[in-house]
Amino acid sequence: MNRNSSSASIDPSLPGEILFRLRQQNPNPTSELSFRSPFELLVAVVLSAQATDKSVNQATQGLFRHANTPEAILAMGEERLRRHIRTIGLYNTKARNLMKTCADLVERHGGAVPRDRHALEKLPGVGRKTANVILNTAFGEPVIAVDTHIFRVANRTGIAPGKTVRQVEDELMRVVPDEYKKGAHHWLILHGRYTCTARKPSCDACAIPDLCEWKRLDEGSV
Repeated sequence: MNRNSSSASIDPSLPGEILFRLRQQNPNPTSELSFRSPFELLVAVVLSAQATDKSVNQATQGLFRHANTPEAILAMGEERLRRHIRTIGLYNTKARNLMKTCADLVERHGGAVPRDRHALEKLPGVGRKTANVILNTAFGEPVIAVDTHIFRVANRTGIAPGKTVRQVEDELMRVVPDEYKKGAHHWLILHGRYTCTARKPSCDACAIPDLCEWKRLDEGSV
C-alpha cells in the first residue's frame, strides 16, 4: 500500500500501514507506568489490574522509595505493603500475591524477574497478559499484550478481529510485520486509551480513519 494513499481496503499491508502512522505520531512509545527495573515493572503491572496507571504510579512512588526489590518487600511485610497500596482496588489480594511472588522470585530465581513466559506465568497474580507486558516492556521481546484497549482497536479497525483476547493476540502476532511487533503493544494501547476510546472515539483526531473498518461502516450507514 502506498503510504500516501487513502485506500481503505482490508489487505495484508493494512497492519503495517496502521502501525507506520501510529509510529509517526509516537516514534518511541513506552509504558505509562513508572518503573526503573523489571521488578518494579512487575509490581506495577500486578497492581494495575482494575486500576489506572496514575493511581498505581502514585502508590508505587512511595512504595519503591522504601522497597524496590523482592527481598526488601519481604522484609517490609504484608501489613506495611498493604498500607502503601491501599488506595488501589483489590489491594488486599494484590498484597498477598505480591508477597508470594517475591518469595518465589527469591527462592526460585535468585531475586531476579525471569525472562521466560512459563516461569512468569507461574508467579502468583501473573497471567498471560502480564507476562507479555514484562517480556515486551522490560526485556524488549517482540510480543503483544492485549488489554481492553487493544482488543477494541484490533476489532474496530479490522486488523485483528477476534472474540477473545487470545484470538486477537494470536492474530496480531500473525499479521503485524516484524519491524512493528516490539512497539505494537504501546502504539495500540495509547491509540485506544486516548483516541479510539470506548465511548465517543475521537475520529476527527485519528491518524488512520481511512484505514478503519468501523469508521467506514459507520459512514456507510449514514
